[in-house]
Amino acid sequence: MYVIVILALIAGFLALRLYSVLGKRTGHEQEPALRTAEDRAKVAVLQPRPVTDMPGDSSRLSDAFIAPGGEGGVRALIAADRNFDVPQFVEGARSAYRMVLEAFWRGDRQELEWLCDADVLASFEDAIAARDSAGHVLDNRLVRIEKAQIVDASVNGSVAEVSLRFEADIAAVTRDKDGNVVAGSLTDAVSTNDIWTFTRDLRSTDPNWKLSETDEAA
Repeated sequence: MYVIVILALIAGFLALRLYSVLGKRTGHEQEPALRTAEDRAKVAVLQPRPVTDMPGDSSRLSDAFIAPGGEGGVRALIAADRNFDVPQFVEGARSAYRMVLEAFWRGDRQELEWLCDADVLASFEDAIAARDSAGHVLDNRLVRIEKAQIVDASVNGSVAEVSLRFEADIAAVTRDKDGNVVAGSLTDAVSTNDIWTFTRDLRSTDPNWKLSETDEAA
Protein backbone atom coordinates (compact mmCIF):
# COMPACT_ATOMS: atom_id res chain seq x y z
CA MET A 1 0.00 0.00 0.00
CA TYR A 2 2.81 2.41 0.94
CA VAL A 3 4.62 1.56 -2.32
CA ILE A 4 1.54 2.51 -4.37
CA VAL A 5 1.20 5.82 -2.54
CA ILE A 6 4.89 6.62 -3.03
CA LEU A 7 4.72 5.78 -6.73
CA ALA A 8 1.63 7.95 -7.11
CA LEU A 9 3.41 10.88 -5.44
CA ILE A 10 6.44 10.41 -7.71
CA ALA A 11 4.20 10.30 -10.79
CA GLY A 12 2.41 13.45 -9.72
CA PHE A 13 5.71 15.25 -9.13
CA LEU A 14 7.00 14.25 -12.58
CA ALA A 15 3.76 15.40 -14.21
CA LEU A 16 4.06 18.81 -12.59
CA ARG A 17 7.68 19.12 -13.74
CA LEU A 18 6.74 18.21 -17.31
CA TYR A 19 3.93 20.77 -17.31
CA SER A 20 6.25 23.46 -16.00
CA VAL A 21 8.59 22.86 -18.95
CA LEU A 22 6.25 21.93 -21.82
CA GLY A 23 3.29 24.03 -20.77
CA LYS A 24 5.14 27.34 -21.09
CA ARG A 25 6.69 29.14 -24.05
CA THR A 26 10.44 29.38 -23.72
CA GLY A 27 11.12 31.69 -26.65
CA HIS A 28 12.89 28.94 -28.58
CA GLU A 29 9.85 27.49 -30.35
CA GLN A 30 10.17 26.86 -34.07
CA GLU A 31 9.00 29.83 -36.14
CA PRO A 32 6.20 29.18 -38.69
CA ALA A 33 7.45 28.23 -42.13
CA LEU A 34 7.35 30.92 -44.82
CA ARG A 35 4.28 30.74 -47.06
CA THR A 36 4.73 29.50 -50.58
CA ALA A 37 3.40 31.48 -53.52
CA GLU A 38 0.45 29.07 -53.70
CA ASP A 39 -0.41 29.61 -50.03
CA ARG A 40 -0.03 33.37 -50.38
CA ALA A 41 -2.62 33.37 -53.16
CA LYS A 42 -5.15 31.99 -50.67
CA VAL A 43 -4.78 34.94 -48.31
CA ALA A 44 -7.70 37.36 -48.30
CA VAL A 45 -6.35 40.91 -48.22
CA LEU A 46 -9.72 42.54 -47.58
CA GLN A 47 -11.66 39.74 -45.97
CA PRO A 48 -14.25 40.59 -43.28
CA ARG A 49 -14.47 38.54 -40.12
CA PRO A 50 -17.65 36.68 -39.08
CA VAL A 51 -20.59 38.79 -38.00
CA THR A 52 -20.49 37.32 -34.48
CA ASP A 53 -17.13 39.01 -33.89
CA MET A 54 -18.26 42.46 -34.98
CA PRO A 55 -18.33 45.35 -32.51
CA GLY A 56 -21.34 47.65 -32.28
CA ASP A 57 -22.28 50.23 -34.89
CA SER A 58 -20.85 53.11 -32.85
CA SER A 59 -17.42 51.49 -32.93
CA ARG A 60 -17.58 50.46 -36.58
CA LEU A 61 -18.61 53.92 -37.73
CA SER A 62 -15.84 55.70 -35.86
CA ASP A 63 -14.66 59.01 -37.32
CA ALA A 64 -11.16 57.58 -37.39
CA PHE A 65 -12.21 55.25 -40.22
CA ILE A 66 -14.91 57.21 -42.06
CA ALA A 67 -14.73 60.74 -43.38
CA PRO A 68 -17.69 63.10 -42.92
CA GLY A 69 -20.24 62.38 -45.62
CA GLY A 70 -19.33 58.72 -45.95
CA GLU A 71 -21.46 57.35 -43.10
CA GLY A 72 -24.63 56.91 -45.16
CA GLY A 73 -22.94 54.77 -47.77
CA VAL A 74 -21.23 52.65 -45.14
CA ARG A 75 -24.53 52.06 -43.32
CA ALA A 76 -26.12 50.98 -46.60
CA LEU A 77 -23.24 48.58 -47.21
CA ILE A 78 -23.54 47.10 -43.71
CA ALA A 79 -27.27 46.65 -44.27
CA ALA A 80 -26.49 44.71 -47.47
CA ASP A 81 -23.60 42.74 -45.98
CA ARG A 82 -23.70 42.16 -42.24
CA ASN A 83 -20.19 40.67 -42.42
CA PHE A 84 -18.70 44.02 -43.39
CA ASP A 85 -16.49 45.34 -40.59
CA VAL A 86 -15.16 48.88 -40.99
CA PRO A 87 -11.95 48.77 -38.88
CA GLN A 88 -10.86 45.45 -40.37
CA PHE A 89 -11.66 46.61 -43.90
CA VAL A 90 -9.62 49.79 -43.49
CA GLU A 91 -6.70 47.81 -42.07
CA GLY A 92 -6.92 45.42 -45.02
CA ALA A 93 -7.05 48.35 -47.43
CA ARG A 94 -3.86 49.76 -45.90
CA SER A 95 -2.16 46.42 -46.55
CA ALA A 96 -3.52 46.30 -50.10
CA TYR A 97 -2.29 49.85 -50.75
CA ARG A 98 1.25 48.86 -49.81
CA MET A 99 1.12 45.56 -51.70
CA VAL A 100 -0.19 47.12 -54.92
CA LEU A 101 2.38 49.91 -54.91
CA GLU A 102 5.28 47.57 -54.21
CA ALA A 103 4.11 45.07 -56.84
CA PHE A 104 3.86 47.87 -59.43
CA TRP A 105 7.26 49.25 -58.55
CA ARG A 106 8.96 45.90 -59.05
CA GLY A 107 6.81 45.02 -62.08
CA ASP A 108 5.15 41.98 -60.51
CA ARG A 109 2.24 41.40 -62.88
CA GLN A 110 1.14 38.20 -61.14
CA GLU A 111 0.74 39.96 -57.80
CA LEU A 112 -1.16 42.82 -59.45
CA GLU A 113 -3.52 40.40 -61.18
CA TRP A 114 -4.47 39.00 -57.78
CA LEU A 115 -5.07 42.45 -56.28
CA CYS A 116 -6.64 44.47 -59.13
CA ASP A 117 -9.54 44.17 -61.53
CA ALA A 118 -8.97 43.90 -65.29
CA ASP A 119 -9.07 47.64 -66.08
CA VAL A 120 -6.65 48.70 -63.35
CA LEU A 121 -4.39 45.76 -64.15
CA ALA A 122 -4.25 46.82 -67.82
CA SER A 123 -3.24 50.36 -66.82
CA PHE A 124 -0.49 49.07 -64.57
CA GLU A 125 0.76 46.68 -67.25
CA ASP A 126 0.93 49.50 -69.81
CA ALA A 127 2.96 51.63 -67.40
CA ILE A 128 5.28 48.72 -66.60
CA ALA A 129 5.79 48.01 -70.32
CA ALA A 130 6.62 51.66 -71.02
CA ARG A 131 9.04 51.69 -68.11
CA ASP A 132 10.75 48.51 -69.29
CA SER A 133 10.97 49.87 -72.83
CA ALA A 134 12.78 52.96 -71.53
CA GLY A 135 15.14 50.77 -69.52
CA HIS A 136 14.06 52.37 -66.26
CA VAL A 137 13.83 50.72 -62.84
CA LEU A 138 11.89 52.14 -59.91
CA ASP A 139 13.68 52.19 -56.58
CA ASN A 140 10.74 53.43 -54.52
CA ARG A 141 9.88 53.00 -50.85
CA LEU A 142 6.64 53.56 -48.99
CA VAL A 143 7.85 55.41 -45.91
CA ARG A 144 4.54 55.57 -44.06
CA ILE A 145 0.78 55.71 -44.49
CA GLU A 146 -0.37 58.75 -42.56
CA LYS A 147 -4.09 58.16 -43.06
CA ALA A 148 -6.48 55.66 -44.61
CA GLN A 149 -10.11 56.73 -44.40
CA ILE A 150 -13.33 55.71 -46.15
CA VAL A 151 -14.72 58.67 -48.08
CA ASP A 152 -17.54 56.94 -49.95
CA ALA A 153 -19.36 53.63 -50.18
CA SER A 154 -22.25 52.33 -52.25
CA VAL A 155 -24.14 49.20 -53.23
CA ASN A 156 -25.42 48.93 -56.80
CA GLY A 157 -27.38 45.71 -57.17
CA SER A 158 -25.05 43.13 -55.69
CA VAL A 159 -21.84 45.08 -56.34
CA ALA A 160 -20.37 47.01 -53.43
CA GLU A 161 -17.80 49.79 -53.81
CA VAL A 162 -15.74 51.46 -51.12
CA SER A 163 -13.48 54.44 -51.81
CA LEU A 164 -10.69 55.40 -49.42
CA ARG A 165 -8.42 58.39 -49.19
CA PHE A 166 -4.78 57.49 -48.59
CA GLU A 167 -2.28 60.05 -47.38
CA ALA A 168 1.24 58.67 -47.54
CA ASP A 169 4.92 59.56 -47.79
CA ILE A 170 6.86 57.91 -50.60
CA ALA A 171 10.58 58.06 -51.34
CA ALA A 172 10.92 57.64 -55.11
CA VAL A 173 13.94 57.12 -57.35
CA THR A 174 14.04 56.16 -61.02
CA ARG A 175 17.25 54.54 -62.29
CA ASP A 176 18.46 53.67 -65.76
CA LYS A 177 19.63 50.22 -66.83
CA ASP A 178 23.10 51.00 -65.46
CA GLY A 179 21.77 51.98 -62.05
CA ASN A 180 22.26 55.72 -62.49
CA VAL A 181 19.63 57.97 -60.91
CA VAL A 182 17.38 59.51 -63.55
CA ALA A 183 14.90 61.22 -61.23
CA GLY A 184 13.89 61.45 -57.59
CA SER A 185 15.63 60.95 -54.26
CA LEU A 186 15.45 58.36 -51.49
CA THR A 187 16.30 61.00 -48.89
CA ASP A 188 13.36 63.29 -49.66
CA ALA A 189 9.96 61.63 -49.24
CA VAL A 190 7.08 63.05 -51.27
CA SER A 191 3.59 63.39 -49.78
CA THR A 192 0.89 61.72 -51.88
CA ASN A 193 -2.90 61.88 -51.64
CA ASP A 194 -4.84 59.20 -53.49
CA ILE A 195 -8.41 57.97 -53.75
CA TRP A 196 -8.57 54.21 -54.31
CA THR A 197 -11.82 52.32 -54.88
CA PHE A 198 -12.26 48.64 -54.02
CA THR A 199 -15.10 46.54 -55.43
CA ARG A 200 -16.71 43.21 -54.58
CA ASP A 201 -19.76 41.28 -55.76
CA LEU A 202 -21.61 40.48 -52.54
CA ARG A 203 -23.09 37.34 -54.10
CA SER A 204 -19.62 35.91 -54.73
CA THR A 205 -18.20 33.22 -52.49
CA ASP A 206 -14.83 34.95 -52.86
CA PRO A 207 -14.51 37.30 -49.84
CA ASN A 208 -11.73 39.37 -51.43
CA TRP A 209 -12.15 42.95 -52.64
CA LYS A 210 -10.22 44.13 -55.71
CA LEU A 211 -8.84 47.51 -56.61
CA SER A 212 -11.10 48.90 -59.34
CA GLU A 213 -10.07 52.55 -59.63
CA THR A 214 -7.22 54.87 -58.65
CA ASP A 215 -7.17 58.63 -58.71
CA GLU A 216 -5.35 61.57 -57.16
CA ALA A 217 -7.19 63.22 -54.30
CA ALA A 218 -8.06 66.88 -54.64
